[in-house]
Amino acid sequence: MGTVFSFDVRGGEPTAVRAALDEAVAGLHRADAVFSTYRDGSELSRLARGELTLGACVPEVAEVLELAAEAERVSEGWFSTRYRGRLDPTGIVKGWAVERAARRIAAAGASGVSVNGGGDVQLLGTPGAARPWRVGVSDPLRPGGLAAVVSAAGAAELAVATSGSAERGAHVVDPRTGRSAVTDLLSVTVVAPRLTWADCWATAAFAMGAREGLRWLDALEGVEGLLITAGDEVRCTGGLAGWLG
Repeated sequence: MGTVFSFDVRGGEPTAVRAALDEAVAGLHRADAVFSTYRDGSELSRLARGELTLGACVPEVAEVLELAAEAERVSEGWFSTRYRGRLDPTGIVKGWAVERAARRIAAAGASGVSVNGGGDVQLLGTPGAARPWRVGVSDPLRPGGLAAVVSAAGAAELAVATSGSAERGAHVVDPRTGRSAVTDLLSVTVVAPRLTWADCWATAAFAMGAREGLRWLDALEGVEGLLITAGDEVRCTGGLAGWLG
């Protein structure tokens, strides 16, 4: 998926957890092969060209497209799988794949799992009795610095996803125009239980811009957000402070 993945796994029976970790890594490679928009032979590319029907694809394709349709509905179209006239659900694939990998390892008996895919993180369980999982949020205006630290204390599962232009440039698309989103934001970080949705909501809120994105995130149940503008202004949803530490 063009990024780096890392795993931090605690507890569980070593043989079972190692096998689940291997399966999780294989699952990430499989997701990349199935959903890549850069490989002409991927199932997604063939589906988009009409060479495959949805029913002929592996079941994961229908699963992801159903989730993407839900994301589009909840975001009122600000999250979309149609870019420049072609099918492209990659805005949801990484979060979905990382979450699925983390849950596969946890199901094997690990007491704590952290899977990081290019800075988007799914946390399950705890790393130990002494401290909770903590995730640093990069400061887009100060390379190497942190804008905040999210603590998963008290949460059995928590995800942190960031969308923005600081590291990857203008890659977020405005679904209304099909062009790169031009907003007053540099980054949007979303905290939610599931990375599948946190990833989508960060993308949608970034495309909306600071004012509308903050209002929308504040209205979503169980979701908090941190938005940083090009003017170095930090805006947060009402309940975000409870996750900082």
